[in-house]
This record gives sequence, structure tokens and C-alpha cells, in this order.
Amino acid sequence: MTPTGSQNKLKIGVVGLGWVSQIFHLPLLTKMDDVEVVAICDKDKSRSKIIADRFNISRVYTDYQQMLAKEDMDAVDICTSTDTHLPITLASLQAGKDVFVEKPIARRYLEAVQMAEAVKQHKRKLMVGMNNRFRPDTMILKSFVEKGEIGKIFYVKAGWLKRISPDNKWVTQKDKAGGGVFLDLGIVMLDLILWLLGFPPVQRVNAKMYMHKTKTVEDSAIVTLEVKYGVTLVMESSWSFHCAEDYFYCNLYGSEGSAMINPLRIYKQLHGNLVNLTPVKVDSPLNLLKKSYENELKHFVGAARGLHTIISDGDEAVQRMKVVDAIYQSAQKGKEIKIK
Repeated sequence: MTPTGSQNKLKIGVVGLGWVSQIFHLPLLTKMDDVEVVAICDKDKSRSKIIADRFNISRVYTDYQQMLAKEDMDAVDICTSTDTHLPITLASLQAGKDVFVEKPIARRYLEAVQMAEAVKQHKRKLMVGMNNRFRPDTMILKSFVEKGEIGKIFYVKAGWLKRISPDNKWVTQKDKAGGGVFLDLGIVMLDLILWLLGFPPVQRVNAKMYMHKTKTVEDSAIVTLEVKYGVTLVMESSWSFHCAEDYFYCNLYGSEGSAMINPLRIYKQLHGNLVNLTPVKVDSPLNLLKKSYENELKHFVGAARGLHTIISDGDEAVQRMKVVDAIYQSAQKGKEIKIK
């Protein structure tokens, strides 16, 4: 069912029409020459019709099962609340579709395992949205790290401090989200760091979580991880830190230099002097964000068309969720958790 040849468009159905669909997925997918968005689905019928008109999409559904049964599609793009990722993914894979699912893959490790196993069972493709891997600045940073430009990395500090969007109230509901700010923002930083370092195994975690303005999930999380090869990672994520503006950063410290993003900076020790190796032209934060989604979705489309293998697949997401489960366990028990 995978389309081959430039004349065939990848037919996609989009499920979930919240902010990430409206601001990134639909504007980008509908402009791609090799994609046709054949249908959209959302429980809110009136919103669906408005968005369908805006993007010139003729078929609208309120039930994803009906969309899967009636539409001739190659792939499904899932942008719904996390509690629905498992059932929609399983149904889509069973229907013979490739799947793109926004982060996090699921609420917990065992749900992610089910999804990854279904991919193998139905011989389809699954990509989990981790758009920060596709930012032009992080891709430049990764190339410097892989070439050993800043030496052996021994410490990474990263964080994402962001106010909750009024459109995303479900992220504070444990039954829908599975967790709080760490599953919303922290998991993205965890993935970014592990990807930059070439996915070293995480050996132990320590986590502290706080509930200042939330009732059932954490709104602030501070996590320390030890990974193989002696690298220490420290991550902070919060919806409630008192900051003047949203702040996203990742700093890497190596034996011969340091590097950071947002903004991108690369420094190397040469002959006793610290030299700035940062590329001269770096895009604006808004353009970097837009390009990250554009690159990510183009990658999924190419993989679904059989042009290359998937980056950020279900198996990677399972390993990530194993670490996430250990982080929540550490916070709950108030002690270090070792990961086997």
C-alpha cells in the first residue's frame, strides 16, 4: 500500500485538531506536493468543519474508526490527547496504515510496548514526534558532537520552562496525560540529550517533583541521570517557575569545549584559547521551530513512501518510556532508581 513513484501522493488522515495540528501539521502537510490530506477527524464537529474549510479538506469525521473504515489512506497523523494514542495507533496499524503520533508516545512504558509490538505484527511504520531532533541548530550541534569537536562530553544541563497553553488543559489531568510537566516538556529534553549523545544507556535516575499549581500531576520536575561512559545529565522542566518568558536550553560540556542551543553557541579550546566555532548565520527561534516540524513531517512522509528508514521509531520510544517510568518511580519513592 506504500505509494511509489513521484506521481503518487501519500494519502494521510489527521486525527485531533488542537493547536499542534492547526499551527504546524495541517499548514505543512497541505503544502507538500507529495501529500494529500484526505480527511480530518475530531470529536468537536463544528471545529472540524471550520478547519476543513480553512485547509480545503472535503471529508470530516468525529469517529476515527469510521475514518479508517471508509477512507483510502496510506497513513494516519495522530495529534490527540495522550490517553488516546494507544487505541488510535493500534486501530490504524491493524487497518494497514503507517502512523505518526505526537509526543509522548503513550502515558506509560507498557502502553508504548503494545504499540511497538503492533508495528512488528502488522509490518507497518510508526514515528513518534520529537521535533527538536529536526531543528537546524540541533542538527548542527549533533554534527559537532559526533566529530568530537568539544571532546568527551561529561556533563549536560537542559531545561524547558513554559506556561501551560489554555488550549491544552488536558495535560494537567493524570488520566489523560499520564503525568505532568515531565511527560509534556521533560521527555522532549530527555530525547534531545540522548539523541545528541548517540543514545548511551541510562543507568540510574534521581527525580524530585512538585505540585504548586496542579492537583494530580507535577508542575515542576528536576531530574538527574547517570548514563554509561560517565556522563551526568541534569534536566529541569516546569509550568510554574516564575520566569519573564518561556525558556528552552541545552548545554553540553566536554573535555575540549562546550556547546549550547537557543541560541546556538559552540566553543573549543585551541592552543590555550577559547575559540568561537558557532556558524555565522543562525535562524530566529520561530523559524527554527517551524523548520523542525517541517523537517520532521517531511521525514515521516519520505519513510512512509519507502525512501528511507524511520527516525524516532517505536522501539526508541519504548526505551525512552522505560527511563520515564523510572523517573516517576524515583520521585514517588524519594530515592534513586537503577535501570537494568
